[in-house]
Amino acid sequence: MLRKSIFFLASFATLAFPKAQTFVQAYQDRANQVSQSNINTYLQEFEAIGVKRTGTTQNTNAFNWLKNKYLALGYTTADFFEHSWTASGLSSKNLIVTKTGTAYPNKFVIICGHFDSINGPGTNDNGSGTSIILEVARILKNVPTEYSIKFIHFSGEEQGLLGSSRYVSQVVNGTNPKMDIKLVINLDQVGGLKNKTNNKLYHDKDQSSPTSNNAAAAIAVQELANCTTLYSPLSVEYDNAENTDYVPFQQNGEIITGYFEYEGGYNNPYVHTANDLYVNMDPVYVFNIGKAAVGAVQHFAVASKTSLGVDDVISKSFGSVEFYPNPASKVLNLKVNNNIKDFKVEITDMSGKQILTTENQTQIDITHLKPGIYLGKVISNGRQLTKKIIVQ
Repeated sequence: MLRKSIFFLASFATLAFPKAQTFVQAYQDRANQVSQSNINTYLQEFEAIGVKRTGTTQNTNAFNWLKNKYLALGYTTADFFEHSWTASGLSSKNLIVTKTGTAYPNKFVIICGHFDSINGPGTNDNGSGTSIILEVARILKNVPTEYSIKFIHFSGEEQGLLGSSRYVSQVVNGTNPKMDIKLVINLDQVGGLKNKTNNKLYHDKDQSSPTSNNAAAAIAVQELANCTTLYSPLSVEYDNAENTDYVPFQQNGEIITGYFEYEGGYNNPYVHTANDLYVNMDPVYVFNIGKAAVGAVQHFAVASKTSLGVDDVISKSFGSVEFYPNPASKVLNLKVNNNIKDFKVEITDMSGKQILTTENQTQIDITHLKPGIYLGKVISNGRQLTKKIIVQ
């Protein structure tokens, strides 16, 4: 994190906050899928990459490490956007991975954090936030959500929010029409301190100009806090918004909030030093914040409250979708509902590399495909359904 607590106003308007959200058992069940083992592995692997100063080989290695993690989780390169940018004499990339919503595919809940570091490996600042975003992406991969989710990993935060500011100016505002963002949730420095209680979590309030988004942000932070108490063992504290990657969004008029560690916090002695290491933080605290984050993202993106997977829900709109024969060798046939007139098929290998695409074809020539396992994605009207294909 670059610097804390830049947003202070003399007063914070009194607002009628909504009542606590209703507990959803399916949301809790998914929050309980956060893996302490995964968190530990992510943190240790992140640390082993070294100092990830923007523009260095280690920074590029961290970016590629993230890409490989998402591929291992089942996302494909079709879900990726690699946003290259140059600023202040530095060049780097932000990684954006999009999970498409079933009802509002063009409105986005963003969960984000930076992966660059200075003076040390940044295992807390911000391997902690990075690890939680990966776990949220893993757990929600096949969970239907009404709103689309963007999992974003920014570089250049430590040099002045370079990656996030360029993303807002070049991508959010460069989209025509401008990208429609429901909420931005940022995770930065949420690792806690070793040998501390670590049972409280700061939730960030927007109290800065422009004030037009402050009332909505106040409601959002209260809902974020409600999710923490519903789906994790942590208690809630509030702080003012920080100088971190949601700032460019906030200044652009978006609704923002986020998490920040309570113990250590502004006075953490290890942040921005060579001692920002796994041994000096509390991985169980990261695990608990992960549970809060899974609950919150489900709430804001409106996740399914049943155990149905994405394929089950989308199949209701597609009707019966089937690739046959499966296994196939020369021709792959596609069965779709007669009401679906415009669709696209993308076939990728298991690493996420796109092999072929077709439009409105129910017979696909696969004679050039090597034997193996592939993923076939059918896309229509902003919705998609993925099936496994075996070529022999």
